[in-house]
Amino acid sequence: MAKLKTTFFCQSCGAQYAKWQGQCTSCKSWNTIVEELIKKPEKVAWKTSSSSAKERVSTPLKISEIDTTKTPRLDTTDAELNRVLGGGIVPGSLILLGGEPGIGKSTLMLQLSLKLPYKTLYISGEESQKQIKLRAERIHPSSEQCYILTETKTQYIFKQIEDLAPDILVIDSIQTLQSDVLEASAGSVSQIKQCTSELMKFAKETATPVILIGHITKDGSIAGPKILEHMVDTVLQFEGDRNHVFRILRAHKNRFGSTHELGIYEMQGTGLRIVENPSEILISKKDTALSGNAIAVTLEGMRPLLVEVQALVSSAVYGTPQRSATGFNAKRLNMLLAVLEKRAGFRLGAKDVFLNITGGISVDDPAIDLAVVAAILSSNNDDALSDNFCFAAEVGLSGEIRPVQRVEQRIMEAEKLGFTAIFISKHNKLGLKPNKIEVHLISKIEDLLRFI
Repeated sequence: MAKLKTTFFCQSCGAQYAKWQGQCTSCKSWNTIVEELIKKPEKVAWKTSSSSAKERVSTPLKISEIDTTKTPRLDTTDAELNRVLGGGIVPGSLILLGGEPGIGKSTLMLQLSLKLPYKTLYISGEESQKQIKLRAERIHPSSEQCYILTETKTQYIFKQIEDLAPDILVIDSIQTLQSDVLEASAGSVSQIKQCTSELMKFAKETATPVILIGHITKDGSIAGPKILEHMVDTVLQFEGDRNHVFRILRAHKNRFGSTHELGIYEMQGTGLRIVENPSEILISKKDTALSGNAIAVTLEGMRPLLVEVQALVSSAVYGTPQRSATGFNAKRLNMLLAVLEKRAGFRLGAKDVFLNITGGISVDDPAIDLAVVAAILSSNNDDALSDNFCFAAEVGLSGEIRPVQRVEQRIMEAEKLGFTAIFISKHNKLGLKPNKIEVHLISKIEDLLRFI
């Protein structure tokens, strides 16, 4: 019998210790170190068959001699997922998808597996084959390329992989897998690291893409050690509110593309539907003009979006005025309020200010500063802005209106959606003059007050 070894791991960062201690010296977290049993491996978990593959010998090559034309990206048939991944799935890549419980991670991956034109193996450690079949009939009734396996032991999984030879592998979820190499329980730090390293070795040696679904902790980070995110090639985050139908897919890490792209889905009874024009869903439909509403033109990666900014300014009932922002940086809101106090002469220090970005999304683009200022002034004066106005500019500390990048693309998107006027910085250089939308060039907040 192999000798058992006791080791202590930090559940937060995965650091290893010989004995227990209260604080992890690596990530400075308290009470995160747990004891686990480790068994030395007697054999490798994944090994290419000698009959099907020759002994691999890696030799150095000049970078100019490396050929990349033989491994094109795999089309997922999902325009939003392709955009977030950077054009499709790279062969041999390891992708990690995280999100809150019930947000639709398994639905997204099952829908992808059913619609892919490649042989796909969907491995579930959480649901039975009958449960997956019932959900699959609702999403996509027929598929000849999707295979379902319910298993948690990695040794049995690799045996089925050798027999089936799939083109894409989906694991739901990585926290449920367990390797015989270790004696630790499933979901522990050591098991997650071991199973991920086995799948990573399989993906790199066979050029088979592997997609892992991961649970998240109560603070929103992916469960398991932080090294898990370093091991994979791409980290995707599936966001949204279970009380709303819209879901947002972001890339927090991507070795093969940009991390600024955004994919938007709508949850329906038949699965997730791609939202081709997100600006229409992010702007609410109103019968009458309401004060405190302004439209901002923002960018998410290469995609321009029009979002609605709502502000409410009211007299403070209690001694200290409240400052609340949803979907917007609260510190930046305080900065903009201070600029309005100092440069524009508005007395907002004794008033409550609430700000909301509609649609349940969060925006970090400083180009919505001007729309935030316009919404606050509209609510403060109780005077509605025109529905045909939109804004795209940054506000500086001295009250100047600063230029933003790719302003022409923002103007084209606003013109396409029927807006008649857009307010931008005077210092933006325009190469093309739009036909149907009027461009107002302003340099200070006082200019904005004079226009609206």
